[in-house]
Amino acid sequence: MKKLDKLIIKTFMGPFVATFFVTLFVLVMQFLWKYIDDLVGKGLDTPVIIELITYTSANLVSLALPLAVLLSSIMTFGNLGESFELVALKSSGISLIRFMRPLLLVCSTIAVLAFLFNNYAMPVANLRAKSLLYDITNSKPAFNIKAGVFYTDIPDYTIKVAQKEKDNKTIHQVMIIDHTPGGGDKVILAEKGTMLLSPDKRFLYFVLEKGWRYEERNNRSTNTPGELIRLGFREYKKAFDLSSFAFSRLDMGLFASNQQMLNVRQLDKAIDSLYKQEKLFSRTVNAYVTTRYPFYKWEDTGWLAKAPVLAAASFKDIIPEKSRRYVLERVEQNIREGQNNLEGPAREFGDKHSTLLLHKVEWQRKFTLAFSCIVMFLIGAPLGSIIRKGGLGTPLIFAVVFFVIFNIFFMVGEKMARKDVMATWSGMWLSNIVLMPIAMFLIYKALNDSQLFNKEFYYRIFNTIKKLFRRLNTKPTT
Repeated sequence: MKKLDKLIIKTFMGPFVATFFVTLFVLVMQFLWKYIDDLVGKGLDTPVIIELITYTSANLVSLALPLAVLLSSIMTFGNLGESFELVALKSSGISLIRFMRPLLLVCSTIAVLAFLFNNYAMPVANLRAKSLLYDITNSKPAFNIKAGVFYTDIPDYTIKVAQKEKDNKTIHQVMIIDHTPGGGDKVILAEKGTMLLSPDKRFLYFVLEKGWRYEERNNRSTNTPGELIRLGFREYKKAFDLSSFAFSRLDMGLFASNQQMLNVRQLDKAIDSLYKQEKLFSRTVNAYVTTRYPFYKWEDTGWLAKAPVLAAASFKDIIPEKSRRYVLERVEQNIREGQNNLEGPAREFGDKHSTLLLHKVEWQRKFTLAFSCIVMFLIGAPLGSIIRKGGLGTPLIFAVVFFVIFNIFFMVGEKMARKDVMATWSGMWLSNIVLMPIAMFLIYKALNDSQLFNKEFYYRIFNTIKKLFRRLNTKPTT
């Protein structure tokens, strides 16, 4: 490796590492902002939150890498162009392609590593992140009673307190309604009380003072009027089971069959199995339909040779008047039965085909996101040499623009592939197919020292056009 290659690689790696972690941080913040309502108020421990962020970060690496490659390549070549190092290299006979070659090898290595990460690490991260997020979103909020609001999250109980002191323990004007099965509702009213949590946080104790306990006793089997019992107390202790508020983890094996949790080899097996199931289902439905609802491709020529000429315009006119209503009702009934019999198989076939498309889309995703690192470099390197601006301001603007274009076409292509509007490979590779000609155009412009993004170039063109209009306006008329 020559000194020039070492120089350009060293110049590239610094911005790449920095932009990668910044991009990953922004994507993680976007994820947290999206699910903030499901995370806040659940009483989650710090290790659980760290675990969720870690697996989510691993899941977002495939999106952070292309943007980091694009931004770092623009910054690298922009800094070299701004300091006139590119001009010095070109004047010494070194072309831009030769200058890009070591970084192209580095980005190709990044693309290979990205594919390996997408194939082996991301399915595991997806499995753990999705299962953990499901457990969090389906867990109950942490126990929190607010003053003046009926609290019903504890099963079979309704609690209301009129006032709650700053210590978060002392409560006033307490009302507890017990809906536990086995009898009528029980109501407890107290002037004051204290909330105490057990050391294992499984039980909550209400120590109530100066109140009444109302209980209705009746025999529902005989529908006889019941008794209303009122008991006064100076101190009464009521326990509530908080085991339903504990954060529990489901078995991750329930999510293991999802296409996002599989690598390429597992996806190949799943796609092959889905193909076989789809063909078997098609043959079964086809045999059922052809035997019950026959459709003949050719008319019976023997019958046509002997068939009399119809005297009426349609078969409906041939049916006798007294039998016409009966025949039409039977026809409508057969049509309805046919629709009902075919709607279920059609819906089932659509579900099977949608599952097959999802697996094929996920198979293509592992390759297209890895290859996008190379495409982003082929855009960023010539773009940086053209704009000749270093730092983070101008390169960030161009990087965001091209990444938005990439993301839009990627999402549109994926959606069209899932809906079977486009072929799976063309839909998933749509973003790369659109950006590749742009990359070739920018490379051509960079090789010819284009002034594509030089404002002085457009200013000179504007002045030329302006002078031309002035000459046309001042030209004497004959």
